[in-house]
Amino acid sequence: MIEIQTQMSERAVELLNLPEGEPCFLLDVGCGSGLSGDYLSEEGHVWVGVDISTAMLDVALDREVEGDLLLGDMGQGMPFRPGTFDGCISISALQWLCNADKKSHSPPKRLYTFFSTLYSSLSRGSRAVFQLYPENSEQLELITTQAMRAGFSGGMVVDYPNSSKAKKFFLCLFAGVSGVLPKGLGIASDKAVSNQVQYSGQRCRFKNMKGKSGKKGRDWILEKKERRRRQGREVRADTKYTGRQRRPNF
Repeated sequence: MIEIQTQMSERAVELLNLPEGEPCFLLDVGCGSGLSGDYLSEEGHVWVGVDISTAMLDVALDREVEGDLLLGDMGQGMPFRPGTFDGCISISALQWLCNADKKSHSPPKRLYTFFSTLYSSLSRGSRAVFQLYPENSEQLELITTQAMRAGFSGGMVVDYPNSSKAKKFFLCLFAGVSGVLPKGLGIASDKAVSNQVQYSGQRCRFKNMKGKSGKKGRDWILEKKERRRRQGREVRADTKYTGRQRRPNF
């Protein structure tokens, strides 16, 4: 579960298309216990997490996450000043606004309230990326319609659309400036399109390791260290790899 959450958070941040090596101030909607926030901190970003569950926020506090935490119902809007955040991510939370848990709840109204206040709290030209599990096409249409009504542009990015297990939905929204919608992973393309997130052979290599975590491998560690160096953080010197060492026979 932790590895899946981290992978989806990594993909969401990738779709945000943030400036390379530059710390950003991000919003994590439906932050839960702070697993996605851990990835944001690891990447050098500062973040605020919002969640409706007191119990989940208590877990985040016990885990001593680095972000600030706020108890709130996303359907009642985001209580932040205009232009506060450089971007927003949300993992497995947005679809809950399609449910009417109380008689007073109207999904279209709650979605519009959320998206309109989120739009205001984002800096112009930034993005919001939502990983979600829609029940059907009607939910997708309802969500995207209310997002566009609130002023966003963008649309749905579907990774691995032909896979029943790996298929993931990401709603990628642009605040204030229209952009080129990124291409989903696992979709072949003959021509590279500017500003698109391209299908990575490295990502495919990690996926085909049959149960072995792609992270912690040498290539991943070197890439991580280089990214931290660009962020101005102290990193241990690289060790020279000489292959598997054999024990001498005495």
